[in-house]
Amino acid sequence: MTTINLREFFYWYKVDEFISVTEEVAAELRADKSYEVNHWRRMKRNKANYSLDAGDGIEHEICEHEPSPEEFMAIIEQYRRLCCALNRLPEVQGRRVDAYYLLGMSYQEIARIEGVSEDAVRKAIERGLKRMRKIF
Repeated sequence: MTTINLREFFYWYKVDEFISVTEEVAAELRADKSYEVNHWRRMKRNKANYSLDAGDGIEHEICEHEPSPEEFMAIIEQYRRLCCALNRLPEVQGRRVDAYYLLGMSYQEIARIEGVSEDAVRKAIERGLKRMRKIF
């Protein structure tokens, strides 16, 4: 058995508190303390301290919240209406709108795959969006 001071391992102990623990527990506490010190040192050395004012999107991730059931149902309803509007387009327009917006393909990629000009793809997508606005 080894006697350790809990104040050395846990910051919330303000006065010395000695207890007896097994060798394995003492070794694990020392290893953990060593890891924490090394981690802090690496963070400082690599300047890995973050600020919410850094402008890298961290504050946006923190502020994001899970939608309430009402918001979730509104999103599902909007998604359903968009799908219905997309399904009511002619086949070519629907395929091109789907490829451009949902699959993230460019006009050039769609034109190359379908064997048409890029201008034809652009106009078909614009007409499809106008038609979807009317349906929606």
